[in-house]
This record gives sequence, structure tokens and C-alpha cells, in this order.
Amino acid sequence: MRKAFTLFLSACMFFCTVSSSTSMLWAQTTQSSTSNLIKDGNFESGIGIWGYFTTLGGKGTLGVNQGQLEANIQDCGTESYSMQVNYDDFKLYKNGKYVLKFDISSSVNRQVDYRIQLNSGDYRGYVDDRISTTPVMQTITKTFTMLDETDKMPRLAFNLGNVDGAVASHQVRIDNVELYLIDDSNVVYDEEDKPVEEKKVVLNQIGYKPEETKTVVFRGAIEDTKFSVVSVDTGTTVYESNISNSRYDAATQENTCSGDFSSVKTPGTYKIVTTHAGESYSFKIGEDVYQNVFKDAFKMFYMQRCGQELTSTLAGKWSHPTCHTTQAKIYGTNETIDVSGGWHDAGDYGRYVVATSKAVADLLLAYGDNKAAFTDQMGISESGNGVSDLLDEVKNQLDWMFKMQNQTNGGVYHKVTCASFPGYVMPQEETEQLIVCPISTTATADFAAVMAMGYETYKDSDLAYANKCLAAAKKAWSYLEQAPSSNFKNPSDIETGEYGDTSDRDERYWAAAQLFKATGEAKYHEAFKNYVNQKVEIGFDWGGVGNYGNTAYLKAASTDTATYNKVKASIVSQANDIVTAAKNDSYGVSNGVNYYWGSNMSTLNNALTLITAYSVEANADYLKWAKEHLNYCLGKNAIGLCYVTGYGATSPKNPHHRPSIVQKAAIPGMLVGGPNASLEDTYAKAYLKGMAPAKCYLDHIESYSTNEVDIYWNSPLVATLTRLDLVGKVDQGQNPGEGENPGGGENPGGGENPGGGSNPGEETPNTIVDLKVVTTAGSSINQTYTLIPKTTQAVDLSKLSIKYYYTKNDTKTMNFWCDNAAAQLTVSPWYVAFNGVTGTFGSDTNGNYLEVKLNQNYVLQPNTGSIQLQVRYANNDWSEITNFAEKKIVLVYDGQVYH
Repeated sequence: MRKAFTLFLSACMFFCTVSSSTSMLWAQTTQSSTSNLIKDGNFESGIGIWGYFTTLGGKGTLGVNQGQLEANIQDCGTESYSMQVNYDDFKLYKNGKYVLKFDISSSVNRQVDYRIQLNSGDYRGYVDDRISTTPVMQTITKTFTMLDETDKMPRLAFNLGNVDGAVASHQVRIDNVELYLIDDSNVVYDEEDKPVEEKKVVLNQIGYKPEETKTVVFRGAIEDTKFSVVSVDTGTTVYESNISNSRYDAATQENTCSGDFSSVKTPGTYKIVTTHAGESYSFKIGEDVYQNVFKDAFKMFYMQRCGQELTSTLAGKWSHPTCHTTQAKIYGTNETIDVSGGWHDAGDYGRYVVATSKAVADLLLAYGDNKAAFTDQMGISESGNGVSDLLDEVKNQLDWMFKMQNQTNGGVYHKVTCASFPGYVMPQEETEQLIVCPISTTATADFAAVMAMGYETYKDSDLAYANKCLAAAKKAWSYLEQAPSSNFKNPSDIETGEYGDTSDRDERYWAAAQLFKATGEAKYHEAFKNYVNQKVEIGFDWGGVGNYGNTAYLKAASTDTATYNKVKASIVSQANDIVTAAKNDSYGVSNGVNYYWGSNMSTLNNALTLITAYSVEANADYLKWAKEHLNYCLGKNAIGLCYVTGYGATSPKNPHHRPSIVQKAAIPGMLVGGPNASLEDTYAKAYLKGMAPAKCYLDHIESYSTNEVDIYWNSPLVATLTRLDLVGKVDQGQNPGEGENPGGGENPGGGENPGGGSNPGEETPNTIVDLKVVTTAGSSINQTYTLIPKTTQAVDLSKLSIKYYYTKNDTKTMNFWCDNAAAQLTVSPWYVAFNGVTGTFGSDTNGNYLEVKLNQNYVLQPNTGSIQLQVRYANNDWSEITNFAEKKIVLVYDGQVYH
């Protein structure tokens, strides 16, 4: 995750037409050949929106001196871009002819690279050149034609780092920067994008359990006075009520009303309908509505695993071989250690102890409160081994954390990353030197706390492992007893996420409480009591972990009454403040107008505070408003977006997450950061300026400050779902993950058995589809597959695969082709063509098989037609296939194997 990245941009004015809908859209803008596209090119009014960054050893500052932009380069670093001056606010249109002109000088003779580039992905240059600069100001003119696709957010960059060898401290001056479109005769301007119609009727898009409170928000000026709840299946109105509670919402800067439909409890699919404000997205009511989103939210941790192969069976298109297994160098030394394993933190591939500690703590608290939620069939590599998948998944992370502890002194290294963020590559393609950053007391204290939790969690199932956790926790505490506070700061040549902290008091506080709970030892108790007597720490964030310590103490045995009461009073006070704020918010959340980086995490952290308060004071309001915080993340918000990828009627499609970017599809089940009024990335600055705080969100791969994902954002999502008893404790006779996916999201496992592939030995009768296969053999095998839904259940093709077992005389390998794949429908649109059908040859105890996967985000409704596939396969050498015979056919749907 990007944290404390050295990027300096001054306040700016952007001239863009912006829609406030979920997908920010650009309006048509015809560029004038008489208008300089660089608005602050003469620096008469200061630095404007020019910015700079330093990385990989580069050091310097940027300012204006005597009406010229002046870069003071103190260290050129190791790369040409180690010191970069840049400008972002302009557009380049395909086939447009441009002229770039600027004046430049340097106090020493040196080479400078300049370029206009794609500001994401591979950062390729549209035009670039290297020039020699001297103390004499010179004018550079470059004419070029934009041959790439139109780029509405490119970057003009001057690379002033190590271009052609390091140069001593010096200054580079730039002035009179101009960029003109001189010929647009071949430019085809897009028609103005039609704004996406905003949903004025918003609610939880996943749905509700029958007994839940159910409310809907109506946005803007509403003419309606009533609303209806309509069954999607029958079209009949099942409930009607009044629209009420008109108010102004400061966070969204709009008026709202609301309605309550809690009395609708019959399972089914519904929508809210009004006469003038339109209707809501459809939603479900049922006992199992949260099972699929819960399963995928948990599986996100498996998908983030580092140092292991993720197979296509379990990870689908996001599969990858082992990664980051080389020895890592301890910063400032020549020593290397093995730190393979763990979870990739966020949209990049760094691994950070303080970040992972929050994630592990959330998961272990969730497991402690609701073990039944975490089955042994959650779709990870250990599924089916007889152990809860949560215990398997967290053990994978604890094993990595052991490696991050210095075995001599007990201190814990802060993080392991490469020196800088990678490009948009899969994890195995980041092959630069791994660097372990120095020990920090925040990481060490977090480690001690989490390992103490590990001891308590595993002592009943694996005592040897639990004792290993406890020994590591005590060793970390011993280090803390001797070590002064050390607030981590990135070394100058490390660019990756910092996770710096101004104080380690809350981390030590948590460690003391957790070790006391685990051991009952007086020294930990005394340490915690001393902390509480001075100040009760709060927070469920990575940078403020006090409430984890409070939770531990409230659940500990033999507590001190005065200390317990202080901790309880703090938790209850926090909860009361959250409830008060939520009641004053149209959407039932407690952010006020304070939407910052990771605001969705903050929303769910507050839900966890409410749940914790309920455990010591049974105020029904705590659970009611905790659930409203979850509803917000699942669609009941001013953007009308379910912030979990792949779920709800509309969700983020372009998260800042490298595997999702590379594969051009978002892994389902990831919670994005959400609105951030601070606008901390270039795209957010350009397209969200002036937006209301709660609407400062952009679904774009480059909007890392609003649209990144993170393990410790998913962990409170998982914890909230389980600790509110929305999954796990209610037995409806259906395993987690079965049934229709309400989000229509893609299944990373390709629809196979989450235990590691289909097992024909455990088949059940096929009640899903009628499957007919017609085969013609010869020099190639030609087959037609026809699938028709058998029941009233819709068929989600992303969850469907077919294993066709066969025999033949030879053992030669074969190639597969799909010549045609389509839905042949009896309703409009009558015909839907598919691409991406795959065929994989393999063998198991039942013999040789061809596995056909449709890989389609398409749901075939019952009684609407069929799916037809025309495939063929042949020996690699095109030799005749003899004695080919069908042996059996196995269908796998959503993890269930059918014959």
C-alpha cells in the first residue's frame, strides 16, 4: 500500500467536467491550437500545480526563483527518475499533432531526460528525448504526433536524477513551458459521454436476513411521499409505506429521506419502487444472503498469499507460481535471511508487520466469537484437511511473522519489500532485491500481541505450535523492556509503504493486555494497569490499536476491578459517540465529514467498537448501528455502490490491485478504501475536486487513495459479518459458498471443489442442468455440448465446469479449440456469444479427462434457452485417434460435484 510516498503537489484548480455518479466520466473537450495546454508554464504566479518526487536515493526540492521553476538536486540517486519534476493537468488526443517548447538550464553541465508519458501501467513515453544542459538557458522545441490512444491524464516529466552518471549538488531551471495542439484534422473527438443516471434509491445491495432492520435512503429532492416493495419474481407489490425523515446531510451535501420496510421478511428477491425517484437495485431477503460475500471476503487472504503457488483450480485467472522466495537483505548490512510467505499487503506486494497484525487480530477475534462461521471448505489449499480454514490461513501468516523476528534479540523487523513499488506485474514478476527494513518497537509490540493471541487460539488444537507462539511473544516483550521507542521512518532509498507511527504506546499497551490474558502473569498485568492509569488507549486501526488491548482485558480472567471499569467505560463511551454520530448521518455511519484514506475501514472499525461495547453492556442500539455501518459498505451510501468487488448490482471494477489490473478483472470479495476527501492521488485530484466528502471516490486503477484494497480493510469486513452472527451460527442446511452468488462476481476457484479440485468419488445426482454431449471421432474429436437449466434455479456460468473422462489407444498429448460458444435464447437478446472458453487435459484416479470451463460472468435464467459449445481437440502430431470412447461426465457447479 502507498504510505508516505514522497510526492509533493501544490493546491490546484482543475478544469474538468465531472459526473458525480459512480463512474466518473469525461466530457468532450475540443482543444484549441491557440491555447497553451500547460497552464502554469511561465511561473509568474508561482509553482502552480507543478510537482516533484524523489525515489531510489534521489534528494531535492522544488520552488520558484526569479520567475523560473528551480529544482535543487542534492543527490541524483540511482535512476534517471530518482528526481523528477512533473506536470499532469492536460490531455493528448490520438492523431493530434503537438509542439512542446520550453527553456532549460543547469548550474552544471549535465544530461536531462524529458518526456510526455502514460502515467500508469508501463509508463511508456509518447515523446521523449535526452538533452545536454549548461548554465546558459536554451530553448528546446519538439514536434510530435500522438500515435497512441487518447490519454486524458498523461504526465510531462523532466527526469533530473542519474541520467548519465551522478552529478554533484546543483540546480536546474525551467521556464516558458508550452504545449500546443497545432493540427487536429485527424483527431476524432468522442461524443460527449452521457452521464450515468445516479441511483436515488439506495440500500444494502446484498440483502437482508428476514429479522433484520431494513431501511432505504432516498437521495436528493424527492417528490414521492410513499414507496413500494415489489417482488422481482412476481412483479407484485408486497409492502407499501411512507417516505419520511427529511434532512440535510453534510457529508454528501444533499437532502435525503428514508423509509423502513423491516416487516418484509419472506425470503425472495425484491426492489424498492417509487413514482418519481425511480427504483433501487434488486436485493435478496434470506437466511444465507451473506454467505457468498463472506466466503470471498475471507478467501481474499488466500488470494494475497506470498511465496506459494496459487493454482488455477483455486485462484482461477489470478493464479501464479511461487513468488518472493529469494533471500532478503537486511537493510544497512550484507546479511540475508529467508522471509518467504505471508500475505501481500494491498495493491502492491509488500509485507508489513504492523499492517498484518491488525488483519490477524480481526480474524482471530472473529474466530473466537463465531467458530461456526469458518468451515473447512472455504476454498483454500488446505480445505478438506479437517481443520478450520481460518486456523490454516492465519497459521500461514504467523509462520511468516516468525521469520520477521530477530532470533538473537527478539526485536521484529518492520517490513520486507523491494526498494520501490513494482509496475503492473504479477507477483512472480517482481524479482528485484528484497529488503528487510530495520526493527521497530511498533512492529515488535504488535508481534508480541498477535503471537499471544495465537497461543490462545491454537493451544487446544496444536499445543506445540501454541507454545511456539507464546515463546516468540515473550521474547518480543523482553526486547521491548530494554528498547526505547523507535518510530519507524523509511530510509531515504526505500519508497514503499512506510506505516510510520508517532507513538508506540498503544502497541505496547495492546501487547501487555494480550500477554496478561494469555498467561495471567503479574508483570504484564502491572504494565497494563500502569498504562490505563495514565490513559486508556483506543482504536482498531493499525496506527491506533488500543481497543485490541481493551478487548483482551475485558475478556481476561482475574482482572483488577478499577482497571476493568476504566476500560469498560472507555469502550462504552466510544460506542455512545458512534451511535450519536450515526443517528445524525443519513446513511447511519459515524464518519461525519471526515472521509480519509481507508474510510471504509474506519466505518467497519467503528462497527467493531459497537460490537465490543455490546459484549459488556447489552444496548441494542450498538448492534443496530453496527449493522448500518455494514449496510453502508454494501451499497447504502451516497454513491449507490457496493464497495466489495464482484458483489451487489454495481461494485468497483478497477481496483488498484496488481493481479486484478494485469488480468483485467477484479478478484471478487475485496473491500476498496472508499471516499477520501483529501484527494491523495493524481486522478482523485483531477476528477474529484469540489466533490462532497462522502462522494470523493473514483473507480480507477490509478486512484490508489480511494480504490486500493488491503488485507486490513478486508479483515474488519470478515469480522463484522461473523461477530454480528450474519454467517455461521444459523444452520440453514447449506454450506457457506453454496447457492446463487448475489453479486454475480467471478469465482476465483473456477467453480471447483474448494478443497482442491473436483472429487468424482463424492458425486451427487445432477440437479443443475441437462447436459448433452455429441461426439464425432477421427483425426480430431469434435464435440457439441448443450446445457439447459433443469430447475427454477439460474445457472451462473462462472461457477460451472465440465470434466469429460475418455479413453483412447495412444498416450499422446492433445490440443484444444473452442470454435463457437453462445447462449441460444428464447427471449431478447436471443443470442449471446462467449469468448474465453478453455479446455485443459489432465488425469486422476478415474482416468484421462478434458476439463472445459466457460469462464463467463453470465447467468442463464431458467426457461430462457440453452448454452451451446462447439469444441474440438486433436493429438499434437495430428495422428489418427483410435478407439476413442466416453468414460463418464462430471459436472462441477459452485464447488459441488455432480454426475
